[in-house]
Amino acid sequence: MREKLALLLAAVIMMTLLSGCAGHNGTTTAAPTEAPATAAPETTAAPTEAPATAAPETTEAPVEPHTYDDGRARPSTCGRLQVVNGKLCSESGEPVMLRGVSVNGLITSESFLNPALFEELARDDGVNLFRLAMYTYGVGIVGYCTKGDKERHKQDIADGVELAKNEDMYVIIDWHILSDGDPNLYMDEAKLFFAEMAEKYSSYDNVLYEICNEPNHVDWPAVKSYAEQVIPVIREKDPDSVILVGNPDWSKDLEDAAADPLAFDNILYTLHFYSATHGENYRGMTERLSRQGLPVFVTEFGVTAASGGLPRDLESADEWIALLEREGISYCMWALSKAPEACSMIRMNVLKYSGFEWEDYTDTGRWLLETLKKHNGR
Repeated sequence: MREKLALLLAAVIMMTLLSGCAGHNGTTTAAPTEAPATAAPETTAAPTEAPATAAPETTEAPVEPHTYDDGRARPSTCGRLQVVNGKLCSESGEPVMLRGVSVNGLITSESFLNPALFEELARDDGVNLFRLAMYTYGVGIVGYCTKGDKERHKQDIADGVELAKNEDMYVIIDWHILSDGDPNLYMDEAKLFFAEMAEKYSSYDNVLYEICNEPNHVDWPAVKSYAEQVIPVIREKDPDSVILVGNPDWSKDLEDAAADPLAFDNILYTLHFYSATHGENYRGMTERLSRQGLPVFVTEFGVTAASGGLPRDLESADEWIALLEREGISYCMWALSKAPEACSMIRMNVLKYSGFEWEDYTDTGRWLLETLKKHNGR
């Protein structure tokens, strides 16, 4: 009997051991089989592929392109622009007017670069021009030439150009000289940048190049020398492009430019004004030089003091717009922004970046919307 119990016990132990080995082997075998499907290398593959499908790439074609037959100058109806007898004209040679908005810096305005807002601006507000102001000098990642994030800036430009194209708007790529004063300071960077932009957008009908926003503490011969070196770089890649050239005194010294103009076609000289600071004297100069044949484009203006702060002078702003409309001078307002400044279009406590209602706009923004409604011709 004892022997039978011993044999029975041994059998039970053997079965237990065999069962345990089978379970252990099954578990360890199963783990390697499943691990490759969920292991870390698989989860890290997505970041590796992400640049190809990241949001900035998909922004290039966010929606089906729209065209607008609203009587305004649009790429779909006016094509590639040119300068004829001192006036901005369509591809067929008819004078045109561009009226639009400028962001107050690319990196700080990325949230405004969205399809819904561009559609809203073009369809509802009558905007046919968008200015991409890219600071050349700045703090941290903001300044393109001062250790800023160059690829991020260029991606913002790519997004803005495509968004404008999709909504039948013209777009200005703005080399936003300001604190750096002398555009010659970053001459090499400017040549490389505009060579790349001109090559990339040479087939686009809606792109204009602004090569120096607001030169200051520098004279016209220095600015002219800079322009004479940068313009050929653009023209080598994009021969028929319209190029906008700044001038001394924060782009208000049209007199010197008129006395010693550049020897290039399809050039306009930029004028910047802020209606509470720059009044009748500047309007008189602008009207006189325009009538003498100087090609002028207001790539930046505000209805406030030159600082961007109060006061607003809407009466002076209305006088400026009346002059620009009479003379066929296109204009772009500063700024599509929520910054706590009087020149900003959107109230700073508004959280959204599209679908704006009347109450979301500052007095500056409301003035622009009313102005665009009044002046809606080509």
